[in-house]
Amino acid sequence: MLRSQLLLLAATVTVMPMNGRDEVLFKFDKTSDSREWKLVNDRVMGGVSNSRVEIMKDGTLRFFGSLSLENKGGFASVRSLPNERDLSAYNGILVWIKGEGHRYAINLRTDFEVRAGSYRHHFETQNAVWQQVFLPFTGFQLTSFGQIVKEAPPLNTRKIRSVGFLISDKQAGPFVLQIDWIRAAKNRFPIPKGSSAQSLSAPPRRVQRDAC
Repeated sequence: MLRSQLLLLAATVTVMPMNGRDEVLFKFDKTSDSREWKLVNDRVMGGVSNSRVEIMKDGTLRFFGSLSLENKGGFASVRSLPNERDLSAYNGILVWIKGEGHRYAINLRTDFEVRAGSYRHHFETQNAVWQQVFLPFTGFQLTSFGQIVKEAPPLNTRKIRSVGFLISDKQAGPFVLQIDWIRAAKNRFPIPKGSSAQSLSAPPRRVQRDAC
């Protein structure tokens, strides 16, 4: 019963633009190019994890591969090529994603550079379910080599140079993360009245087409 309700919601939900309350950072249509994204895996430190990124025909970005804990490795990541943006008018990053139960993180790079560093915020995924994930800028912490940097300056949202995704949850094996779009937003999009669902079992295609 719940599955059929979610399928119906996925087929009918339409989220309209929020009148300046969000800004599309990335959408993955025919003009998108996977070469605009850079892979960085644990091979840079002797690990053997691997990953790939591709733009799918349905207009999504697919980040996938296999995580290995051998040789003290255990991470795979993808990031956009540098392109500075001022996101100070917004409160966080909003994405529509589908995972497989792994824990991921969004990495933001700014004008403040540290070795192997980024501002990071983790999030959980459900298995084969599309989810709306909103990560407030205030929750991003500066990390270097995966460790939180103490007494670090807060995230400078006026100079966001790159957005990326990371998996490092110490669960060896295959992974796949599918991304419909990435936005800067004031808050999460409202869930339609009469529904308590925070996730959908199919991608909200009309959300992407109507609101971008």
